[in-house]
Amino acid sequence: VQLQASGGGLVQAGDSLRLSCAASGGTFSRYAMGWFRQAPGKEREFAAAISWNGGRIYYADSLKGRFTISRDNAKNTVYLQMSSLKPEDTAVYYCAVGPTFGSGWSSPTSHSEYTYWGQGTQVTVSS
Repeated sequence: VQLQASGGGLVQAGDSLRLSCAASGGTFSRYAMGWFRQAPGKEREFAAAISWNGGRIYYADSLKGRFTISRDNAKNTVYLQMSSLKPEDTAVYYCAVGPTFGSGWSSPTSHSEYTYWGQGTQVTVSS
């Protein structure tokens, strides 16, 4: 599976941005998908995740209410809509492929649950 993340950029605090992650090489509609982020000098952290059909959605507590994950299985794409952006949201954002439908998903927030990763897209929020 190959993942191509896009949509990052330089924005001001309070702005919105939508990230996209296009998948190829697999059966996208059968995979859970996740977004993680890594700020300079920090470990990669969980942002959001969505099950194969969108029926289960998870967010990092700090992002609830500002970030929205969604997917379009017809387009093999998962999105991360980010609003009210803050300078502390500055990071490289990565999308990742989670477990296949039916195989269990015990820890959606753990990067160990994800097998394929995109190259990341940089989001920079200026104050």
